[in-house]
Amino acid sequence: MSKHLNRHFAPKTWKIKRKGIKYITKPSPGPHKKSISVPLNVVLRDILDYASNNKESRHILETKNVTIDGIRRKDYRFPVGLFDVLSLNEIDEHFRIILTKMGKIDLIKVSKDESSIKICKITGKSVVKGKIQLNLYDGKSKLVTDKSYKVGDSILLSLGKGKNEIKKHVGLGKNVLVYLTGGKHIGQVGKVQDIKGNRIVYKSENGDVVETLKEYAFPVGEEKPLITLSN
Repeated sequence: MSKHLNRHFAPKTWKIKRKGIKYITKPSPGPHKKSISVPLNVVLRDILDYASNNKESRHILETKNVTIDGIRRKDYRFPVGLFDVLSLNEIDEHFRIILTKMGKIDLIKVSKDESSIKICKITGKSVVKGKIQLNLYDGKSKLVTDKSYKVGDSILLSLGKGKNEIKKHVGLGKNVLVYLTGGKHIGQVGKVQDIKGNRIVYKSENGDVVETLKEYAFPVGEEKPLITLSN
């Protein structure tokens, strides 16, 4: 299977030049959907400009302590996606993956303290050995006994190998802040006004009342977002 794809056919969410070198790195199979994730190589080379070519980005990953959500990654094709935390630990720089209002994957700098947390949306639930398994949008899972967690809610996790402790639960409901992950309002933050079946009504930051699909709503907090969402 090819490790590259034609640059012209790369997902529209990738913040890359469409002309120039014909091929670009193809992401490995991973936890995120292809449409909202991008290979580590592309992040280091095309978005952050920390490498000028594939060889340099692969050298960085092999020799430096680069982590995603607190876990070291060396695969240059590893896909990073929405709200993942990329840390370049040797220079103490930390970034969170976001979606711009133009629908592009981008990175914003965050503090070292914030790099230890991540908000995750619950996409499924199942029963495992008498406990409830929460399946999260980024491939993670969490066993809980509390039945209050619902599909569509979010949880704030502590990051790192062997951690993933739940620090807060944000239910999807009225007056909750949501981040839009799809549709023409992608990247916006708004406060939920109403939920009607598979659709949601929210008030945007500039006061507009907007209706969109419920599946696009990613709860991020109550009075204010639990994580930084913009520079």
